[in-house]
Amino acid sequence: MSKPLTIADLKTMARRRVPKMFFDYADSGAWTESTYRANEDDFSRIKLRQRVLVDMTDRSLATTMIGHDVSMPVALAPTGLTGMQHADGEMLAAKAAEEAGVPFTLSTMSICSIEDVRSVTSKPFWFQLYVMKDRGFVERLIGRARAAGCSALVVTADLQILGQRHKDLRNGLSAPPKWTLNSAMQLATKPFWCLDMLRTSRRGFGNIVGHASNVSDLSSLSAWTAEQFDPRLSWDDIRWIKDLWGGKLIIKGILDEDDARAAADTGADAIIVSNHGGRQLDGALSSISMLPKIVAAVGDRLEVHLDGGVRSGQDVLKAVALGARGTFIGRPFLYGLGALGKPGVTAALEIIRKEMDITMALCGKRDIQDIDAGVIAENPFHA
Repeated sequence: MSKPLTIADLKTMARRRVPKMFFDYADSGAWTESTYRANEDDFSRIKLRQRVLVDMTDRSLATTMIGHDVSMPVALAPTGLTGMQHADGEMLAAKAAEEAGVPFTLSTMSICSIEDVRSVTSKPFWFQLYVMKDRGFVERLIGRARAAGCSALVVTADLQILGQRHKDLRNGLSAPPKWTLNSAMQLATKPFWCLDMLRTSRRGFGNIVGHASNVSDLSSLSAWTAEQFDPRLSWDDIRWIKDLWGGKLIIKGILDEDDARAAADTGADAIIVSNHGGRQLDGALSSISMLPKIVAAVGDRLEVHLDGGVRSGQDVLKAVALGARGTFIGRPFLYGLGALGKPGVTAALEIIRKEMDITMALCGKRDIQDIDAGVIAENPFHA
């Protein structure tokens, strides 16, 4: 494939280059993967209005997300194990996002550390927090994000208990990965990926190893991660985190109007309508189908963003039309990263940018900030 034209092209390329266990980690959903599929499929049920003979010059996709200027309403979502799609993956993706003028969000479960990403960026990035039982570790993690100049904290609320992902179990994926005959065979078929990995020292979990109590190396990491996700996480913890952080706060994983109202009550700056990419509760509604209801419930109190199922610029435009201030992309940039490294992330962002720009023009609009439900011809998802 000489030049990828769609996110699907990048996915095909990534599948060829990345070992199966890591590609499947990025590309899997929980149980039957029905919610994963619905996230994508439900976008296609929304139809746009074509308009003609209007001025389509001087178009702009620029807007803001939580008060930050962005070149388009897109941010790179926090994704675990990003550095296993490509060596130094988080650092490469952060640089590509900075050059594109969109936010990058670093996951707690990243391979590269907060400090690694800070060393290659010149503008603030966002940091995603998993709340662990060890509150001392959480405090130190927030302090490190503040010291690195992170300009927003994204608290994930929907991973208190890990959903079962059959592909990961069948591939024997673990944190850290355990090297078996199966995994060795997977690596043997991906020599270019292996060569890149041999050139970097970043192959662990940089935000945890050496920072969490009694986790000094990869051998002690597995037991720690197995017991640290806190099933007792509550709205009181969100308020504690907000006070401790003191900056812009986004809550990720909202898929219900009552939860959206509770999130707004905490004083958060934004919420992300998300079902964790279909990786948690299989059988849950798609993110885009719940967006209008949640916007109607709390859109006048805080910003509403969307995560899940975005595979094109048209999807971004539809989400904005239904009330999202911004969107988050995870798999699209991971496919680009796995396929081509930093140029692949840039390619993913440019594909989405071009599709959004052309679609906006053909809907008769010149400014993304003028996009509203008026560009929608048919919408099966109503508030």
